[in-house]
Amino acid sequence: MPDGGSLVIGLLLFMVAGVAIALGALILGRVVRRRLPHPEKDATYECGEPTIGTCFPQFDLRFYVVALVFLIFDIEIALFYPWAVVYKEGGVAALWDMLFFFSVIVVGFLYLWRFGYLNWVRATPKD
Repeated sequence: MPDGGSLVIGLLLFMVAGVAIALGALILGRVVRRRLPHPEKDATYECGEPTIGTCFPQFDLRFYVVALVFLIFDIEIALFYPWAVVYKEGGVAALWDMLFFFSVIVVGFLYLWRFGYLNWVRATPKD
């Protein structure tokens, strides 16, 4: 079994070789390819249609919030089965651990629900 020093040196050599291969391929491609500049090649391409308006549209943050809530609960549900398999003989202590985990997620969900972050159409105060 190799000692720690030779293992680190081997890993560093492996990383340097990987970076060298990637950079070498990029540099070789830049040197070998033909350069045929043309203004039409530099134009923005959007499905063959000319662009209209700005390229930075206003993005509604509700999509982001809903996606994050979905991911949190999706991952939580995905963790229930492995937890049940591993801790099936853990008894009451394992149950309390999972209930604590679940309650933290539920508190976050109730916070989002209470302040209206889950409402698709939010009421705005009138000035």
